[in-house]
Amino acid sequence: MHLPSHISTRLQYQHKNLVDIIDGLTEEQVRFQVVPGKWSIFQQIVHLQTYQHTFIDRVKEILKGHGPVFERYTAETDPQFHENCAKSFREVMQDMITTRKEMANEMLHFSEPDFLKKGIHPLFGELTLQQWINFFLLHEGHHLFAILKLSGELKKMSNE
Repeated sequence: MHLPSHISTRLQYQHKNLVDIIDGLTEEQVRFQVVPGKWSIFQQIVHLQTYQHTFIDRVKEILKGHGPVFERYTAETDPQFHENCAKSFREVMQDMITTRKEMANEMLHFSEPDFLKKGIHPLFGELTLQQWINFFLLHEGHHLFAILKLSGELKKMSNE
């Protein structure tokens, strides 16, 4: 059993929609908080980039086969998120793309027993590794949609 194509395709390519979504925006616009007190596009991207590393660590724990229990992840309590917010947009995007390519290449070669190993999510309970990967992609999709909405607002503001 390999990952179903609907999951493997998203794992390899979903994040690349980001380039199209933010096309035409300046780094200043990407960093601008459209809604005061809410994340900018840049902070959304940093969250995705930082969480990829957390997810990789969680996958490694799941692969050990002892059914690890994970606490809820929050960017606000992750020092790496705050450190990455101080980096340039280019650095964050490069890390996100490079890390994702490496992550996808490795995950696409996991064995059938690997995909059946489980980890415990604080809200969703026991999930197989395949379900964790799908969860990761759905979470990412949620943020891509939020970025799309912010991008639309920024483009509308620049046309006024």
